Parts: sequence; structure tokens; C-alpha cells
Amino acid sequence: MTLKIHIDDSAPPYEQVRAQISEQARSGGLPVGYRLPTVRGLAESLGLAVNTVAKAYRALETDGVIETRGRNGTFVAAAGSAAEREAAVAAQAYAERVRRLGLDEGEALAAVRDALRAAYGDAVT
Repeated sequence: MTLKIHIDDSAPPYEQVRAQISEQARSGGLPVGYRLPTVRGLAESLGLAVNTVAKAYRALETDGVIETRGRNGTFVAAAGSAAEREAAVAAQAYAERVRRLGLDEGEALAAVRDALRAAYGDAVT
């Protein structure tokens, strides 16, 4: 696992750790079952505070990307399917909400595109 933290980046260090581990897990660079370093160990190797790495790990666990197995350590989870399931649930909730608000399909899709552009940048079409 290779992580690079850029202090001058606009993203906070914990978000950089979270995003890089998430991307590596989703791309297969970190295979399912890969044992991650301890929070303390990763913090030391990156020159970050322990709480910064702990915050990233908590976010990754909430997202279903990693799982902690008690004293056995933290591992890459089968995140793809969990993430897709969670996205489907969120999409369903969104669809129901915009329908209750009276938005038509075009307006609902426009709102999603705007949100995705805000999250991912102008690469979203």
C-alpha cells in the first residue's frame, strides 16, 4: 500500500488517507482481505497524528471499505458490493424524496449532476 499526503493540498490529511485507501481497494490495488497497518503504524509512517489516521479508518469502516476484526487487525472488506448496495439505498431514498417534493425527473437528475460535479469536479457529464 502506497499513500502520499500533500500538506499543501486543499483536502485535509484524513480525507487524503481515506480517499487513497478507498480508491486502491476499489481498483484492486488492495485486494479483499489485505491487512492494513495499525492506526499508530500508519500514522508514524506518514508523519500524521494518530487521530488523523483513526478518523480516516472510521470513515472507511462506515463506508464499508474496511472492517476491523478486533485484536486481529483491520482488513480490506468486500467493499464493492457493500458500497453499491449503500449507493442503491441512498438513490432510492433520494428518488422518493424528490418525488414527494414535486420535482420531475429532469429536475431530479439536474440536482444529482450538480451534486456529483461538486463532489468529483467538472469530470462529471
